[in-house]
Amino acid sequence: MNTRTILERLVAFPTVSADPNRALIDWVAALLAEHGIASTIIPDASGDKANLYATIGPDDRPGVMLSGHTDVVPVEGQSWTRPAFELTEAEGRLYGRGTCDMKGFCASAINAAIQATGRDLATPLHLALSYDEEIGCIGVRSLVNMLEAAPIRPAMCIVGEPTGMAVASGHKGKVALRADCHGQEGHSALAPLAMNALHLAVDFANAVRELQAEIAASGARDDDYDVAYTTLHLGRITGGDALNIVPHHAVVEFEIRNLAQDNPDALIAELESRAERIIAKAGHPAARIEITRVWSYPGLSTPQESQAVAFVKSLTGANGTIKVAFGTEGGLFSTRLAVPTVICGPGSMAQGHKPDEYVSIEQLAACDRMMDSLLDRLVEGI
Repeated sequence: MNTRTILERLVAFPTVSADPNRALIDWVAALLAEHGIASTIIPDASGDKANLYATIGPDDRPGVMLSGHTDVVPVEGQSWTRPAFELTEAEGRLYGRGTCDMKGFCASAINAAIQATGRDLATPLHLALSYDEEIGCIGVRSLVNMLEAAPIRPAMCIVGEPTGMAVASGHKGKVALRADCHGQEGHSALAPLAMNALHLAVDFANAVRELQAEIAASGARDDDYDVAYTTLHLGRITGGDALNIVPHHAVVEFEIRNLAQDNPDALIAELESRAERIIAKAGHPAARIEITRVWSYPGLSTPQESQAVAFVKSLTGANGTIKVAFGTEGGLFSTRLAVPTVICGPGSMAQGHKPDEYVSIEQLAACDRMMDSLLDRLVEGI
């Protein structure tokens, strides 16, 4: 098998985050077993989803971990002109859901693991495949728990999210939140006598926008990012049952994507303070705003002088590094395991999550060349 053949099989598994990925994981484990590679399967409580972890080479020393997620975003509602879960080729591109984000890298990493069995590695190669990355880096946490308890952790990690094969050293952290706004229902003809929860929601949404404006004007900056400051984004406001009923409950869903310099806890505390002022201004005993964290993942900020950065740059021939706008599992490897982590993979996120998603054949070949260089270095020892 080669990378393209493996990718064809991976794309054929419709591993949308809402659905199981176990068939894909079991297929990968069986393929690795054919080449004498033992896999550790880490299932979720249902057994329908799982992570996979495998080591090739000596297991008594730290190695290089290749990390990828196996889940993909949905295709419903998108205007695909090609079959989403079938690999097709046209004009130097390989189309299919997940080809870019990020089964292309996973296929290359699996192929590298197989190729590694024919090499005398002085430094081990680790393969880590996860589930439910697209909905908050949820699945990988049980794999991180396993590595936390392991006697030996990887020396470094390459997360293969699409960067055009550039070496990325950082991304922002993210906290997904909701604000439940409580009022008191009533007949719309007597609306001023009730407490409209949508009014609270709108006032809170304005408070989020005001804090965002303050951060944009005078907050911390990192010009390596396309948006150089911490962002607060309003995603959805819902509430109300009927036009002639004053809503007693409304929900504001929002997120914080923070620079390493900004503490999201402090920003949440500030929003809670502003919510209290909104409640006081409302002057109604039923008025209440409750802010809840839904999920989060940490940012990644690997120093430029890190051995991991220099090592991956030497594999790709890169002269510099970038930072990416999207989040990855790399922040968890870095913060919880203290494993130096970089992001480097084929394709561009500009093609990710879209209909007719693709990765170019040239980008996939460039990833394979990085893997070849990696194996050569692991034979030498690092």
